[in-house]
Amino acid sequence: MNHLSPHTTGLALGGLLGFIHLLWAALVFTGFAQTVLDFVFRMHMLTTGITVDAFSFTRAIVLIIMTFVVGYVVGWLFATAWNMATK
Repeated sequence: MNHLSPHTTGLALGGLLGFIHLLWAALVFTGFAQTVLDFVFRMHMLTTGITVDAFSFTRAIVLIIMTFVVGYVVGWLFATAWNMATK
């Protein structure tokens, strides 16, 4: 089996999650987030009273950083476990 670099795997997963949340922050900034959220809920046959809050630059940055860090840690742990399991 192939060896995975924990650092590279962490960067890849962290980058993916951070990028997805960057897109979400862009949707909130442009005002399209509520439309997207409503569409996704309707597609899953759900109704809810959830509304998108006003855009906050600080909260957007914290969201992107936190999801990157969580993604990095999960990717690092996965690669480390993978490497131990495939020795």
